[in-house]
Parts: sequence; C-alpha cells; structure tokens
Amino acid sequence: MRRVVVFGTTGSGKSRLAETLAARTGLRVIELDALAWLRDWQPAPLELLRHRVEREISEGDWIVVGNYGEVRDLVWKPADTLIWLDLPLHVSMLRTTRRSVGRVLRRTELWNGNRETLRGLFWGRESLLGWSVTQHRLYARSLPELFASPECAGKRILRLRSARSVRTWLATVNHPS
Repeated sequence: MRRVVVFGTTGSGKSRLAETLAARTGLRVIELDALAWLRDWQPAPLELLRHRVEREISEGDWIVVGNYGEVRDLVWKPADTLIWLDLPLHVSMLRTTRRSVGRVLRRTELWNGNRETLRGLFWGRESLLGWSVTQHRLYARSLPELFASPECAGKRILRLRSARSVRTWLATVNHPS
C-alpha cells in the first residue's frame, strides 16, 4: 500500500482515517479540498486544480483524501488502493453537523482562509448537508460499477460500511519498521 485514495461523503471520516493511516505507514496526506478551494470558497479553475494535483502526486507515495471527478483520472490511475468509507447516511450527517457547528463556534479556519458558516451547513442549494445526501446517493449508484471497470483492475478496493469495520481494518495496518 503506497498510493491510497480515501473517499466518501462529508462526515464519513476520510481525514481522520487518512491521518491515522499516515501515522502507521509514513505516507504523506494530500487533501483535495485544500487544492480545490480558493479564498471565499471560490473553486479553483479546472486547469489550476489539475496542475496542483499533478504536482502533489507526481513524486513519492501518498494518501489522497477526497474524490473530485475533475481529477479522478489523475489520482486513481497511479493509486494501488481505493478506500470507500460508505457509512450510513445518518451517521455521516450527524458527524457533519457536530463537526461543522463546532468549527463555526470556534471560527476554525479550513483551507485558504475559508471558514464554515451555519448558513452553508443548513441552508441553500449548496448546503453541506444537502451535498452529503446528493453525494451519498451518487456514490451508491456509480461506484460499484466504476470499481468493476478496467480503470480499477488490479487495485485493492475496500468498502468500509461502519466505524467498526474501519477500526477492524486499521488494526491490520502495521506501523512502519
């Protein structure tokens, strides 16, 4: 396991899993959100996003956190392991709500000066919770088919469906020697 992609809906535990995995393997973590968002929650232009991702994954081994369709070809091709955190939607939504409300109250800066807001969590067409529902449904429909495609041939694919299955799998990952 040298090049890993961890993905799932918001609140599924991607970053936490990647950090734990990095501590056990010595792999470097690359957060796609940090590459995809500019100040004031403006999305990076496609060319810039692809350039940033190519630069980050070009050398060494890594754990990429996230799944942006615009760069999936760049990230998945060299990956040897794909980890889908497919937790129940209610679990991810509860975690997202708890985490995001905490970030709002603490005024936690995320990437490039961006901070979450209650409005961004709960309201509007692009609310984080609405996005979670949409992505959960999309993944359930599209990922099993994608995993069966030639693009994923030869890759180790893990679909972890509970916090317990994540802990059980992590227990099998050895620390670097």
